[in-house]
Amino acid sequence: MQAEQPQDTRTFPLMKRIFQEYVLPYKFQLSIALTFMAVSSIATALSMSLLKPVVDEIFTAKNPDMLWNVGLSIVFVFLVKGISQFGQLTTMSWLGLRIVSDIQIKLYNHLMKMDLAFFHDNPSGTLVSRFMTDAVLMRNTATKVLTSAGKDLTLLIGMVTVMLVTNWQLALFALIVFPITIGPVLKIGKRIRKVSTNTQIEFGHLLTFLNQSISGVRHVKAYRMEKYERGQMRHHTENIRRLILKSERTKALNSPIMESVIGFTVALVIVYSGYQVIEGIKTAGDFFAFMASAFSAYEPAKRLAHLNAEMQGGLAGAVRVFNLFALKPEIKNIDQAKALDVTGGEIDFKDVGFEYADGTKALQNLNIHIPAGKTVALVGPSGAGKSTVLNLVPRFYNLNDGTIKIDGQDISHVRLASLRRACALVSQETVLFDDTVRANIAYGSLDASEDDIIHAAKHAAAHDFIMELPEGYDTMVGEDGVKLSGGQRQRISIARAMLKNSPILLLDEATSALDTESERKVQSALQELMKERTTLVIAHRLSTVVDADLIYVIDKGQVAEQGTHTELINHDGIYAKLYAMQFSEEETGEE
Repeated sequence: MQAEQPQDTRTFPLMKRIFQEYVLPYKFQLSIALTFMAVSSIATALSMSLLKPVVDEIFTAKNPDMLWNVGLSIVFVFLVKGISQFGQLTTMSWLGLRIVSDIQIKLYNHLMKMDLAFFHDNPSGTLVSRFMTDAVLMRNTATKVLTSAGKDLTLLIGMVTVMLVTNWQLALFALIVFPITIGPVLKIGKRIRKVSTNTQIEFGHLLTFLNQSISGVRHVKAYRMEKYERGQMRHHTENIRRLILKSERTKALNSPIMESVIGFTVALVIVYSGYQVIEGIKTAGDFFAFMASAFSAYEPAKRLAHLNAEMQGGLAGAVRVFNLFALKPEIKNIDQAKALDVTGGEIDFKDVGFEYADGTKALQNLNIHIPAGKTVALVGPSGAGKSTVLNLVPRFYNLNDGTIKIDGQDISHVRLASLRRACALVSQETVLFDDTVRANIAYGSLDASEDDIIHAAKHAAAHDFIMELPEGYDTMVGEDGVKLSGGQRQRISIARAMLKNSPILLLDEATSALDTESERKVQSALQELMKERTTLVIAHRLSTVVDADLIYVIDKGQVAEQGTHTELINHDGIYAKLYAMQFSEEETGEE
């Protein structure tokens, strides 16, 4: 996998990117939300300024003419405030949910482009946490910044305006004191970013653990490992609890800082303004309007102070999401790539060499010829490189050396979509989705008709058992096909490959995990699937490939022997020894 330039993890560049990519596309909704915020803030400021005539004209001067004027003004201001707050909340909710959806969709689309090696290196729980945790944190960051920048900032400006009009000397004093808190708040934010990053990493570990322990619950119970797994669960949850507590404690440091500064400021304001009222310099209405505005400014000021702490948690998630976006697949179409034109399905491996990312050499100087329309088997000891050979045909990995050609066309020069369209895969690890039998058969052939699906199922020897299921083709198979037997799952997988009708068939030990009866039924279905197709078979049981047109024995990443079953038996080499060993085990009932 290739990465772009290192990500800028500073606060401002990250916020700028979030806004440019996920907020600004919805300028219209954003402008509506900001308008509602401004109106709400103005209405709140007006409600504070109305305290002056209430105290001075009604309670002090006892002017009856002001009763209805002030009363109606208050009703109007609060009505406007309520409507604008409703508009702001609903619009911001829409925008926040839209941001989450956009991030999740974009992230999923990006992951689907990544190489197979990427998914081997990244546990599923870690990737799921990017969707379920980081995307939501990014939404919270964007919406909280907008709310504070819009509602809280405008509200603070409104309150400060009332304070300046009422008593500008005290207002300036209050404004001078607040910047003292900026330094400690920024330092707290940095600590929160670090803790949030570690928390989200641990969430990924927890999701991976849950996925593995729940999907493997049969083995947990069989090996009586419940106590061990409970300990693992306690370990992960305790780590998360500890990290979240550390984050909350760090955030909580904002409160004593802000409360101390604000308490000191309010005390001085009360003493000084009270003195002015006593001396007749200011009226009681001025005092109440100023104090109400000061206390009303306290909440938005506190939220703005907490904003950096709240923002850093979301930015930690943004860094992780953007780091994923920065990874680019190595396996992609080259410029001017053409569609693969399969005329017969002949496959040639020429001097192929391949090693994994960790430096492990899997293949070297490998030469294999698979004639069009023939069945070629790969056999050999475990770890010899057989599955690697098969995975190179649809370009799940790129070669390090040599070439692979299909009907004379270098697969690295053809479009990936056309190459993979030409290949059908049936593996030992049957993958069924938690959907209906029909949907699983039609996976990869979404435009298939009902007749096509049934025809494929019949040829895969699956139709009869499907019709015995509670809802036939509409039966839900469960996660990983858990409601079906191993043989049934494999025959549905074969029906899927049958329906795809690709000219090249890849069979990766498709019957090795089945019992004898299931293997017999699946092998019969496979024989039907293999007709008139170029087939590459990886076999564990050599008895299943004795009829192959050609057999290659792979050992230590190279071709050790090749020939038909009879030729290899007569050669009395590796194949003959493997076959004799398996035959002996079958005779004695050891396998």
